[in-house]
Amino acid sequence: MIHLLDIILLTFMVIIAFTVVRLHNLFAAIVLTGIYSLLSASVFTILDAVDVAFTEAAVGAGIATILMLGTLALTSAEEKVQQGKIIFPLMVVILTGAVLIYGTLDMPQYGDPKAHIHQHVAPRYIIESPEEIGLPNMVTSVLASYRGYDTLGEVTVIFTAGIGVVLLLGRSRRNKSKEKDER
Repeated sequence: MIHLLDIILLTFMVIIAFTVVRLHNLFAAIVLTGIYSLLSASVFTILDAVDVAFTEAAVGAGIATILMLGTLALTSAEEKVQQGKIIFPLMVVILTGAVLIYGTLDMPQYGDPKAHIHQHVAPRYIIESPEEIGLPNMVTSVLASYRGYDTLGEVTVIFTAGIGVVLLLGRSRRNKSKEKDER
């Protein structure tokens, strides 16, 4: 039953991805990317990665959608179609996808008990986490301390991206006001 649900969710995600690529209405594309994030959060929940699912729902479907809608309010609602400039971006996407797929070829099978993470990392967290961190809950100790720098890095990336968007939008508004003043 879970495999059927995975297939259904992933099928919807592929359909939404192709639809977003084909759309020229930016509002519809933003709404569909929010739906895509919610479906992705559902997949993460099925995979028992509830913390990742929560983050995807909050950041991907929530904050990112709000930021994109706010940006849309400052720009036009339709994409400017550029004919003939699809080959290079398509090649970059295909090359990136091929490299990512190649990178997964030496990964252990999903749920393999002989994988390295189950031999070295997980037992260490289970045995030494309460003494090293001082928290009785192993999940809390891993998320609060061992992955603290990872979380700090993610927050830094999101903050930097937000500042970049604000700077770009601010420059666009200043350029428009200068053009009006010159007329």
